[in-house]
Amino acid sequence: MLLNLVKIFIPTTFAFFLGLMFTPIATHFFYKYKMWKKYSRNIDISASDFHKIHNEKEELKTPRVGGIIIWVSVLLTTTLFYLVSVLFPSINTAKMTFLSRNQTLIPFFTLLFGSLIGFWDDLIQIYGSGRFARDDKSWRKWKVFLVILFSLFIGCWFFYKLGMASVHIPFGGDVFLGILIIPFFIIVALATFSGGVIDGIDGLSGGVLASIFAAYSAIAFANNQIDLAAFSGVVTGAILAFLWFNIPPARFYMGETGIMGLTITLATLAFLTDSILVLPIVALPLVISSGSVILQMLSKKLRNGKRLFRLAPIHHHFEALGWPSYKVTMRFWVLSIIFAIVGIILAIISR
Repeated sequence: MLLNLVKIFIPTTFAFFLGLMFTPIATHFFYKYKMWKKYSRNIDISASDFHKIHNEKEELKTPRVGGIIIWVSVLLTTTLFYLVSVLFPSINTAKMTFLSRNQTLIPFFTLLFGSLIGFWDDLIQIYGSGRFARDDKSWRKWKVFLVILFSLFIGCWFFYKLGMASVHIPFGGDVFLGILIIPFFIIVALATFSGGVIDGIDGLSGGVLASIFAAYSAIAFANNQIDLAAFSGVVTGAILAFLWFNIPPARFYMGETGIMGLTITLATLAFLTDSILVLPIVALPLVISSGSVILQMLSKKLRNGKRLFRLAPIHHHFEALGWPSYKVTMRFWVLSIIFAIVGIILAIISR
C-alpha cells in the first residue's frame, strides 16, 4: 500500500515542479513569437453583454498555447521514470515506472496525439489567415471529424486489443455491448471534447480539470490500477503547474493544445477504470458548460432567436449578471471538488 502511494505521489509532485521550472522558458517563447490569436472572438459575437465583460486585449495579447506546459510536463515525467527503470534496472526503479501496455499506454499517447492536433489548431488561429484562422463552422467540423477518427482508433484498440466489450452500471452490474463499445466510446469522447468550452475565464479550466483528473487517480487506485492512478496523478500535477501561472491575470490560456488532449484522455480514463457512467458526475462542470451551449442554441432556433442565458457557456452568463470573474472561477472550483468526491465515492461503493 505504502509503495503504491509513493508510486503515485512522487511522479505527481515531480510533474508539478517540472512544470513550474519549464514555464518561464515556455512563456519566453510564447511572447517572443506572439503566439496569440489574430482575430478576437468578439468579432463573431453580437451580444452586447459579452463586450462588457471581455475585451480584445485579453485574447490579442495573451498567448493561447499554455497547454504545452501540461503535456510536455507529462511527457518528460513519464519518459524520465521509464528511462530510469531501463538505465538503472532494479526492483525499486521497475516499480516506479508507470508506463504499461494494459493501463497507461493508450491514455499517454491519447494525450500526446490529441494535444498535437490541438497545437496544430492553435497555430492555424495564430499564424493562419482566412476563415480557418477565425475558427469558423467549417473548421470546427473538421476538428470534430479528427476527434471522431482518433476516437475510432482508440475504440478499436479497446475492443480488439484489450477485449473491452461491456460497461459497468453503478449498482446494476455490467451491460454487454460487444463491438458497439466502439461507437459508444466515440460518443463519450465527443461529449468530453465539447466540455472544452469551459476554457473561457482565467484559472477556470485548470482548476476544474485538476479536480477531475485527481478524482480519476483516486478511482484507479481503488481499482488497484496503480499505473493508471500514477499517470492521472502526473496529469493533475502538470495541470496544477499550469494553473499556478493561469490564475488572474493569466499569463497564457490553455488553448486547444491543452483542452483537446485532456478532454479526450478523460474519456479513455473513464473507460479504463470502468466508470463511464460516473464520468458525468465527476466532470459535472464540463457537462454544465457544454449543456448550456446546446440549450442556448436550441433556444435560439426554437424560440425565434430568444436566448435562454444572457451568454453561453454558462460561466459567461454569471459574469453578465455581474459576478466578478474570480467569483465564478472559485465557485466552479468548489463545485468541481464536491462532485469529484461524490464521483469517487459512487465509483467505489457501486462495485
